[in-house]
Amino acid sequence: MPEPSACDAKTMTSAAIAQGASAQRWLARLSFVLAGLAIVILVVFAQLASLAMLAVALAAAVASVAAAYFFLSRRGIVRWLSLGVFVLVPIAVVVIFAVSGVLWVAIVSAGVWLLAGVTAHQALKGDQPDWRMPEYPAQPPARHPYLIMNPKSGGGKVEKFDLKRKAEALGAEVFVLDGATDVAAVARQAVANGADLLGVAGGDGTQALVAGIAAEHDLPFVVISAGTRNHFALDLGLNREDPAACLGALVDGVELRVDLGLINGQPFVNNASFGAYAQVVESPAYRDDKIGTTLNLLPDLLQGHRGAQLTAQVDGTQIEAPQALLVSNNPYRTNDIAGLGRRARLDGGVLGVIGVRVRTAGQAIDLLRGSSAEGVMELTTQQIEITADAAQIPVGVDGEAVTMSTPVTSTTWPGALRVQVPRGRPGIPEPEPPANWARLRRLAGGRREGAEVMR
Repeated sequence: MPEPSACDAKTMTSAAIAQGASAQRWLARLSFVLAGLAIVILVVFAQLASLAMLAVALAAAVASVAAAYFFLSRRGIVRWLSLGVFVLVPIAVVVIFAVSGVLWVAIVSAGVWLLAGVTAHQALKGDQPDWRMPEYPAQPPARHPYLIMNPKSGGGKVEKFDLKRKAEALGAEVFVLDGATDVAAVARQAVANGADLLGVAGGDGTQALVAGIAAEHDLPFVVISAGTRNHFALDLGLNREDPAACLGALVDGVELRVDLGLINGQPFVNNASFGAYAQVVESPAYRDDKIGTTLNLLPDLLQGHRGAQLTAQVDGTQIEAPQALLVSNNPYRTNDIAGLGRRARLDGGVLGVIGVRVRTAGQAIDLLRGSSAEGVMELTTQQIEITADAAQIPVGVDGEAVTMSTPVTSTTWPGALRVQVPRGRPGIPEPEPPANWARLRRLAGGRREGAEVMR
């Protein structure tokens, strides 16, 4: 059977693109039809009561956000009363709708609105630019791979998954850390002794220290997901459930060129945090009781009674007195202001910056509505400088608490790290598209937005 010519292949590709665009167009149109139907159901079956339903729902949303804010920012009886309000408000809404005989209308209308959201999501999902990092052929297997393993990371994953023995069976030299070991010094000595690949089985803080050494010497770097959260491994598409699978990079790997962040010269792979989160991480009790420590410290942090006042300079833009500031190695998804989500790509050559300032319940409600003028500021940059009214401030660098002298400067180191990953790995799911009804409207009219998104 003859193979298709280049012209035939191009025609087939164009046809596939056209077919995809048509599907997006009809999905976008269907989402508007369903959204309209949800409103019609509400108006036709609830009639005048629909206005009261909307008012009750809006009041409930405002009360819930205010209660959540007071729960986080207050102590004692006010905190627990706020928690009670947060729990009881949605129950009260259901009871009011049921007594009024419109509960079924609310459920049906909400269900149709949910379907509208699903179809809108699918329409926008097919309209995203390329989100995958390019893969490059890995060099021939390393002659002297050197892996550093932290036996305490992740509750003892190194021993649980027998990582040392498995790595040595693949020809790697393994160094097992103890509590007093200088990780960076170990990595530098390994390079001096001829190591031609470095790797780490441990948390993100340890990964960052050794990654910086690998980048300095342009050596391949292997990430083994033996930490607790493994955010870096997650964004590389590695297997976090089975750290031993990461060792496949030594025998059948591909290379990713990713960026590193630098903060006062110290490398980081995920983020550096200032303000509220950094204060929480600094607490000695945080590792043993994360939730309890966070709830105990948040009232002082949110009310401005604890910690230095920060100011950040980003390309001529000033962020004044943020309660929390997150600087990340490439931006996190925009719907994740806490910086706990994912980055689809780590090769953009920029830092992500998120500044949060929420002083009142009213600002918390504005934040929920998407009004970020006084709530959240999101920027990208290649350099940021943070100053404070204190000579030293706590900083959470890849989840590790450190103290740094001000001003603190963070920059990006584009394409610095040659990460070697297994060819067969879970990979990265396609990013969720941001909700954007204006884009959806243009798609429904038959206009593709891919080129616009890329700009």
